[in-house]
Amino acid sequence: MQVYSLPAEIFNETQRLRFQEKSIGMVPTMGALHEGHFYLVKQARKENDILVVSIFVNPLQFNNQEDLNNYPRTLEKDLSHLEKLGVDLVFAPAEESMYPEKPQVSIDFGQMEQVMEGAFRPGHFSGVGVVVTKLFNICNPTRAYFGKKDMQQYLLVKRMVEDLSQPVEIIGVPIVRESSGLAMSSRNQRLSNDGLEIASSIYKGLAIAKQEWDQAKSPDETKNAAIAFYNKQEGLSIEYINIVSPHDLEDLDDNLNQPAVICVAGFVEGVRLIDNLYLRQD
Repeated sequence: MQVYSLPAEIFNETQRLRFQEKSIGMVPTMGALHEGHFYLVKQARKENDILVVSIFVNPLQFNNQEDLNNYPRTLEKDLSHLEKLGVDLVFAPAEESMYPEKPQVSIDFGQMEQVMEGAFRPGHFSGVGVVVTKLFNICNPTRAYFGKKDMQQYLLVKRMVEDLSQPVEIIGVPIVRESSGLAMSSRNQRLSNDGLEIASSIYKGLAIAKQEWDQAKSPDETKNAAIAFYNKQEGLSIEYINIVSPHDLEDLDDNLNQPAVICVAGFVEGVRLIDNLYLRQD
């Protein structure tokens, strides 16, 4: 496994591999890797000749300096895991390598970034768009793998690639959960045992919503059932809960035979967590 810190070096290597007609799978991460990441890595390993994993805590997508400072950084441990999983190349740049100067160009995702995460984290998705574009330009992937826990991010990156004709296939990978139902996340490392138990109620609320939806309840009735459950959970504070189309993130006004996903964000022990569940798939 080769580890690169300089963009030019991994660019030259991946360019060489692409000229040899090797397919390159990429898993972009911010490190603090867990089983959810490993699931992405394993799928990418099966589907590509070469596997690249990037590890970079991107400051542009944090609108809260404390959140950025507290984000877990476990590079040596991450590298050990990746080597065991058969990763070929790791790109772990320093911030000054990725951003020698503050970027002047931003990416505007339009209405799709104004809701849910975008509404509560101004500038977040512009930062995601910039770093993902840079990573694609540097690492030359054939396919890139994104977890659907970050549903809005996955959909926006997919839309960006389509709109800008970037030559990368975006693969969405289902959420990986703990036995409690809690969606795996690097942020879970910041929770106490009690906090982990409280956080597991986020998924339980989504499961209640799914039951309501399956009984042909309206979006408002479905959300209210989940909210009523969440309100009973001491230590859990919900920031938003939306039922949207998994194609364009538009709020759904009715429960018809159409794809739908319920998305939620909340706080446990000061840690911000997100999750979602398909109510009906394509």
